[in-house]
Amino acid sequence: MNWLEWLAAALGVINVGLIVRRSIWNYPFGLAMVSLYFFVFLEAKLYSDMLLQLFFFAVNLYGWWNWAEAKKATGQIWVAKLSNPARAAWVGAALGASLFWGFVMARFTDAAAPMWDAAIAGMSVAGQILMARRRVESWLFWIAVDLVAVPLFWSRGLYWTSGLYFLFLMLSIAGLIDWRRALRAQDEA
Repeated sequence: MNWLEWLAAALGVINVGLIVRRSIWNYPFGLAMVSLYFFVFLEAKLYSDMLLQLFFFAVNLYGWWNWAEAKKATGQIWVAKLSNPARAAWVGAALGASLFWGFVMARFTDAAAPMWDAAIAGMSVAGQILMARRRVESWLFWIAVDLVAVPLFWSRGLYWTSGLYFLFLMLSIAGLIDWRRALRAQDEA
């Protein structure tokens, strides 16, 4: 399935590159990427990541709609930040969900790395929802996801995907910088 992984990774680069630029056209590429990654992760026995692709598909549809509505209302894609209590709640929820899911995967499946895989899943859920809502903090979750995913995917022989997540790490840092810059420009306008 190396060609499938390669194609999914290529679509992912385009997807995240467009997100950094706040382009609504990221969504068709994201939908195609997560559809392919469902099968890549199934083959690698990374079941949390496999199931995560179903969630990503649904939230990509929601995000596409949300970004389109925002653009229709203002003519551009505005970003915002969370309050400190909301930030703490998102971190706590992601951590709690990750621990719970990791224990379920460890107990009931033959998952290859249930806790690490669940950590990726929990943080990705938070990151994806916040991305769909255009919150700057989404990039912090994606940076954390990438830092866990690169070595996990490498250890499972998913070299293209590990490389993709390393590139995602670089793009996430760029996205955080760009979205913070956009937020400052919005505040000054």
